[in-house]
Amino acid sequence: MIGDMNDMLVRLKSLLPPRWFADKAPMRDAVLTGLASAWSGIYSLLTKVRAQTRIATASGVFLDIAAQDYFGGALPRRAAEADTAYSQRIRDNLLSPRATRAAVTQALVNLTGRTPAVFEPRNATDTGGYSVNLGYNMVGGYGSLKLPYQFMVTAYRPNSLPVSNAGGYDVGPGGYNTGPLAYADMSEFAGTVSDGEIYAAIAAVTPTTSIAWTKISN
Repeated sequence: MIGDMNDMLVRLKSLLPPRWFADKAPMRDAVLTGLASAWSGIYSLLTKVRAQTRIATASGVFLDIAAQDYFGGALPRRAAEADTAYSQRIRDNLLSPRATRAAVTQALVNLTGRTPAVFEPRNATDTGGYSVNLGYNMVGGYGSLKLPYQFMVTAYRPNSLPVSNAGGYDVGPGGYNTGPLAYADMSEFAGTVSDGEIYAAIAAVTPTTSIAWTKISN
């Protein structure tokens, strides 16, 4: 291992002409061990610094700094969120499309794992029309030309429970005298997606001239 002190010591010894020292040279070894220890630490530090220059390899507070640089306060780390998961969320948001219907859908799929329902009242594909997908229960809803630059989004919360033993009243395993139960807000569980994050994800990819009427559902 290049950054290991013993390896560094061997490399330093190899640079010295062998005829300068006997096979056993404790003074030489002491001096070179001091240098190897210092340089090994510097090399290890540089290796860590180099890793922090790329989001894919960054860790700890450096990921939080990267998120702050790119998104301001719009993409904070969730409670107890691991570096791997946070790094992936940052990269997903950096590479996501913007300002289109597909962008809204992709942003919510990245966040919740579920495809939202998007309805544009001026889009005949969604509303239907005479001789075009027209019929009860066949297309999304009634259209309107009086709602320019507006659309409706039904976003769905993630299906997965925040922790393996999460439950509720009459829903195991939690329950009085039957298993672990505690009062808690959803935001206290690691890795959960809050409604605020869903609203923020939609706002981040919606054109500034548009309005996204949003409903969040389970």
